[in-house]
Amino acid sequence: MTSSPRRIIILGATGTVGVRALQIIEESPVEWQICAVSAHSQGQQLGSLVSSSTAQYLTSSSSEHQSLIELLRTGDYDICLNAIVGAAGLPFSEAVLSAGCDLALANKESLVMAGAILMPLAAKNSATIVPVDSEHSAIFQCLNGEDAPIKQLFLTASGGALRDMPLDELASATPEQALAHPNWSMGPRITIDSATMMNKAFEIIEAHWLFGVDAAQITVLIHRQSVIHSMVEFIDGSVIAQLGPPDMGFPLHYALHYPTRQKSTLNGFDASLFSELSLRQPEDARFPALALAHQAIEAGGDAGAVLNAADEIAVEAFLAGDISFADITMLCEGALHNCCADSCDTIDDVVAADQRSREYCKKQLSFA
Repeated sequence: MTSSPRRIIILGATGTVGVRALQIIEESPVEWQICAVSAHSQGQQLGSLVSSSTAQYLTSSSSEHQSLIELLRTGDYDICLNAIVGAAGLPFSEAVLSAGCDLALANKESLVMAGAILMPLAAKNSATIVPVDSEHSAIFQCLNGEDAPIKQLFLTASGGALRDMPLDELASATPEQALAHPNWSMGPRITIDSATMMNKAFEIIEAHWLFGVDAAQITVLIHRQSVIHSMVEFIDGSVIAQLGPPDMGFPLHYALHYPTRQKSTLNGFDASLFSELSLRQPEDARFPALALAHQAIEAGGDAGAVLNAADEIAVEAFLAGDISFADITMLCEGALHNCCADSCDTIDDVVAADQRSREYCKKQLSFA
């Protein structure tokens, strides 16, 4: 007896992750029913990307924002992939979890900004958040079926495009240099965040919420080869790691098919990838953004939302040539120290913090 197709909604379908997800779905189209797809401003591309004649085509822009939220709240689907970039993805994650549907989460900002709200919401409505980030997917897989208490999580990081640049040259690094990632093909913001390691700072916050561990239990290691995607150390000292080629197709395929594993066309084990595996501690002077994650977790409340908003503004300014590479982290640190409120109990509070941080950063940039 054949099972019914899995009903899916894809948000951010024209981005790097969304396009890759559609390619995976097209490999086994009978397994899927694409209920709806969305893009922010490239809605005209959706028809060429999706062959399904039953899918709704929507944009997440202001004109169709509410229609998309209402569709997600119906719960008339099995899983939603949120591949929207940035703070804009938060309300859609909240709508999916409110409906009690499973969420394949590539939009890490949702948990960075509102993990204290979204995790209880998922538990309340029996919804599963399956991470799409390669590091969190790795930890999720390492913990699957394990009841043993966690001693430590190890998040690996390539070190980004500027990992070998002399420290005294970092401040003057150009956008072109910072965008030349050695291992991964990603969008511009996440590639710059990889160079500053702000992306890893966000992943520390994301792991804190997803796996219920303190910041002190999360260690970042530089792993140049991007083959060890992350590791878990249990209280008995045993370590489980998840390994594979640096290809977003693997965590995406896992998230879309969870809780089962299905055959894929991805290139699997290749011994040549494992001929040299290195791990080392990151340099504090090279990656000051990492410390901001611990500050944000300690501060609690809306600190994650403040930090994310500041980074969005800072990266945009850097790519436009308005600030230096070093200024990205400095602007984020300033926002974290000047924009946080005492409490953050609702999504409206999160949105207010986001706006407060953006206004602060734009004001600082006007003085630059």
